[in-house]
Amino acid sequence: MPNWKDLLTNRDRDFYPEVVVPLARDSTAPVTESKNEANAQEKGVAGELTIESLRAEIESGVVVSGHDSAYDRKAKIINRAIQDIGMGRYQWGLFTLCGFGWVADNLWLQGVALTLTPLSMEFGISESESRFATCSLFVGLIVGATFWGIASDIIGRRPAFNCTLFLCGAFGLAAGGGPNWVGTCALYACLGLGVGGNLPVDAAVFCECLPPDSGELLSALATWWSVGTLISSMLAWAFIPNFSCEDAATCTRADNWGWRYLVLTLGAITFLMWICRFFLFTYFESPKFLISRGRQEEAVAAVQGIARKNRTTTWLTVDVLNEVGGFPEEAAAEQAKKETSAASAVKRSLERFSLQQIKPLFADRKLGFSTVLIWFCWTCIGMGYTLFNAFLPQYIGANSTVYETYRNYAITAVCGIPGPLVAYWLVGLPYIGRKGTMAISTAITAVLLFCFTASKDPNVQLVCSSLESFFQMMMYGVLYAYTPEVFPAPNRGTAAGIASCLNRIAGLMAPIIGIYASGNPIAPIYASGGLLLASFVAMVFLPFETRGKQVV
Repeated sequence: MPNWKDLLTNRDRDFYPEVVVPLARDSTAPVTESKNEANAQEKGVAGELTIESLRAEIESGVVVSGHDSAYDRKAKIINRAIQDIGMGRYQWGLFTLCGFGWVADNLWLQGVALTLTPLSMEFGISESESRFATCSLFVGLIVGATFWGIASDIIGRRPAFNCTLFLCGAFGLAAGGGPNWVGTCALYACLGLGVGGNLPVDAAVFCECLPPDSGELLSALATWWSVGTLISSMLAWAFIPNFSCEDAATCTRADNWGWRYLVLTLGAITFLMWICRFFLFTYFESPKFLISRGRQEEAVAAVQGIARKNRTTTWLTVDVLNEVGGFPEEAAAEQAKKETSAASAVKRSLERFSLQQIKPLFADRKLGFSTVLIWFCWTCIGMGYTLFNAFLPQYIGANSTVYETYRNYAITAVCGIPGPLVAYWLVGLPYIGRKGTMAISTAITAVLLFCFTASKDPNVQLVCSSLESFFQMMMYGVLYAYTPEVFPAPNRGTAAGIASCLNRIAGLMAPIIGIYASGNPIAPIYASGGLLLASFVAMVFLPFETRGKQVV
């Protein structure tokens, strides 16, 4: 079980020699005898790998990547060690705990949307003005994503991994006691600081501990996003119809506790997820982060800890890391001194968005065209998704009772859960792949949005919103997997970071558009459908299909 000192200082120096199976010097020398040798051969950890063959593999990787530094070499050694350890209990535990970050992201995005109507009644504002609550949340999301992305490069992945959910839970509980309209919006913005950091930090945590041949599991994390919607909608269905005002003219705080019960419960759930992360799971700091800060002994200890959690063995030791990784220890110490300060970490983080980092994304016409199209898709989808889903309870409520509104919203949320799972199966099919699945699901989602506006019958709208939720989750599941696959590894973080930033900024603009388009209630839905159709066209022209291809 982790303790507070380890959380703040990351002083993991516990080696596990019982899981180590030393590598042979070359193919002619036998593997060093060990009591773990039989277990290693059974699990295929050491196999026929030797010091010399590992060195040749790392040299080949350096040539292909074009980056030759101590960090690049040692990061490749860490990758190979994790690949040989394989997928196990540790990674599946992280899949669940990182999934909590995805749950929290949509838990609060949809949770805030579900409180807009009761907020407008209690605080005496119009329903269109109540959308500023969503706008406040997005301000927090943008600041949180930027801050925690940089902070995780300075203080480490583990403190950021734990702190984001803690902030969500703490400010979520505080928002349940919002004293007035301004105070509630301010608390929504504060909890957004934690929510915004979940996806960038959790994605890095999961990717950096995931064996390369299991990379597609990243797309399956989108399933947790649907779970967040389901939890919010079910709780809103239970609380808001039964504990809310019926008339804005006579509404008082005492009669309008439904939205407060919802927010308090969501805060408690988020806090429970943080407790599971902090007390029930031992997360070893990212070995790649430790290598980047010159703490290679801790990096080796972390990899050995992962092997121990998976009940298998590893060949990684400090000696192997030094011998294959490169330069003498004196030079290594000097280099670490120069490059591992907090100021250097900030500089490296900011350099990810410099022209030097962006320019390679346009190295040739095909890659440049792909980069522009993907960023365009993320921008359009960020605004289109928010224009419809963040205000769906208000759209449904225009033609339904309060009970029917939250019941139908809950049904819509349930229908979205299988979407990423179906997408995970379709992306591997010939002639469909990533592009086909993503484009088809996006087009169908857009069409269903237009169908939603064609009738005021609540049952027809329920069918349309439920199908839209299913295909929309398919779209997001593939988009999250396709985006990192299509970019070259040295600039993948920059490209994905810009895409995420554009998505959040567009999401921030959506409530403002919704507010000033209140004269025509269905105009935002038409805009949402149009933006998704534009994304569909862009997806059709994407020049790369990544199905069956190794990510480089």
